[in-house]
Amino acid sequence: MGNLQGQPRLTSLAPQFLVDDLARSMTYYQKLGFTFGEPWNGFYAIGELDGLELHLKEAPKNDAERQDRRECEHLDAAAGVDGIEAFYERCVANGVTILRPLTATAWGTKDFYIEDPDGNIIAFGGRPSAPGASQEPPRA
Repeated sequence: MGNLQGQPRLTSLAPQFLVDDLARSMTYYQKLGFTFGEPWNGFYAIGELDGLELHLKEAPKNDAERQDRRECEHLDAAAGVDGIEAFYERCVANGVTILRPLTATAWGTKDFYIEDPDGNIIAFGGRPSAPGASQEPPRA
């Protein structure tokens, strides 16, 4: 048997989105619940939500490619969410741009797509809550 402690293990993976205006994008992702530290050299910021990171870099992008991605629903990132309905409602309440509303999938989940101010498309999906299930823990 091999030594499991010596085996490499991936511990994180973070998308890096190219954005036109770093401050605007940070404000947008704060609506989703991300928190940001001070931007690095004014062009790079790392957001954190539930132990996951999102990297934003102020840099030029190709507008024609962005349009094609939008029309063909090509994703820039996908995220799994526990409590998908509540997360969707929070996004709607905070004015997040919903590209495709919360919808049941053929494989038993629900998902929705958002689009950030720079055209990045992100899918959020998760298992739906059981009908009538309480979000509170049972009482003794």
